[in-house]
Amino acid sequence: MELLREAAHSPRLAEPRGALVETPEAVAAMLGLHEMGWGTRRIARELGCSRTTVHRYLTQGEWRGYRRRGRRAKLADDAAWLRERLVRHGGNADVVRQDLERERGIRVSLRTLERAVVPFRQELAAEARATLRFETPPGRQLQIDFGQKRVSIAGAAVSVFLFVATLGYSRLLYVQAFRHARQSAWLAGLEAAFRQFGGVAREVLLDNARALVEYHDPATREVRFNARLVAFARYWDFTPRACAPYRARTKGKDESGVKYVKRNALAGHSFESWSAMEAHLAWWMREVAEVRRHGTTEEAPRTRFDRDEAAMLRPLDGRPPFQQVREVVRVVGPECTIELDTNSYSVPWRLIGKRVAVIASGGRVAIQHDGMEVAAHAEVAGRRQRVTEPSHYLGAPGLARPAPMPEPAEPIPSAALLRPLAEYEQAIGGGW
Repeated sequence: MELLREAAHSPRLAEPRGALVETPEAVAAMLGLHEMGWGTRRIARELGCSRTTVHRYLTQGEWRGYRRRGRRAKLADDAAWLRERLVRHGGNADVVRQDLERERGIRVSLRTLERAVVPFRQELAAEARATLRFETPPGRQLQIDFGQKRVSIAGAAVSVFLFVATLGYSRLLYVQAFRHARQSAWLAGLEAAFRQFGGVAREVLLDNARALVEYHDPATREVRFNARLVAFARYWDFTPRACAPYRARTKGKDESGVKYVKRNALAGHSFESWSAMEAHLAWWMREVAEVRRHGTTEEAPRTRFDRDEAAMLRPLDGRPPFQQVREVVRVVGPECTIELDTNSYSVPWRLIGKRVAVIASGGRVAIQHDGMEVAAHAEVAGRRQRVTEPSHYLGAPGLARPAPMPEPAEPIPSAALLRPLAEYEQAIGGGW
């Protein structure tokens, strides 16, 4: 009896209710207690397991190890294909299931497919977490990215797009605020960074922004850059590189730089104007970001740049800015305007409904029809602004300019308004 109680209170038996008692000693104690007249409820309570477990072993009359029936996992032969598709579709199992049925003729439930790709999900998650810091030599790499933040300017919340460029070796960064993140802003930000640093890095690592990258296959790593970016890179003599899709952490230096700008340079600040914000960013770069002790290099970025990296950048050689010429086709609207970057520019009214070529270059917007320039305006940097030329509306039915106000007549002297009383008496036929 004492031996049975010791077995019943052994560490292996002190399991939560419902746990499977598998050791031979535990089953022997269970059978011994039953022979002593104990019921299944009392045995289960004593051993800390379920009555179902007790009843099963009492029915068997002995201990038997649990044997799992071997079964081949479904989709086991398609493992390599499933992994490649899971990577291509960014972990979306439902899209993989659709491809499986359409391309391979295999129809399974979403739950079945999710079970099949569990190891691949874990592998991708581990790969995403296991980020190896890649240190680049001086002058080798510049990382760029955009971040967006709502900033209070002149009492209104404004969306500010922050271009951030970070040199890979020194961690010296450059920040510029834009009102949008279109291609023109990317290229303008890069040129400004080159001039700020006094040179060009040999390669520029960028995100897969649609303004820069037309196609990037996550499986084969085939990249097709935008034609204008290719021309820009050739002009400034650098090699563009796109980080792996869904792996923005591969350019972690600049990702950290964007967060740093948001949380340090602009957090909690409000500005009277856009130019005041730009002046603040210039001060912050010079007095804060460049002289701080960097957490990884344990040096100030400016010190590290001046000592090791400045001389390793490719010189600018006095090259003028890359001429960003954009040519698009627009249809003139009923208000005699075309739209470019949300802004409206006027066109002669006779071209309403016509297709015109719009060419933006060097801060100038030129509008051509049938090969002839019909309008030209200075390009505005804001959004939803209206730029008009009064002559474009002359003679337009219903759109004519309001007639000018008539010139005020010369005042009549007060003396001319006064008449002698004799004239009034004569008019009424005599005096009172």
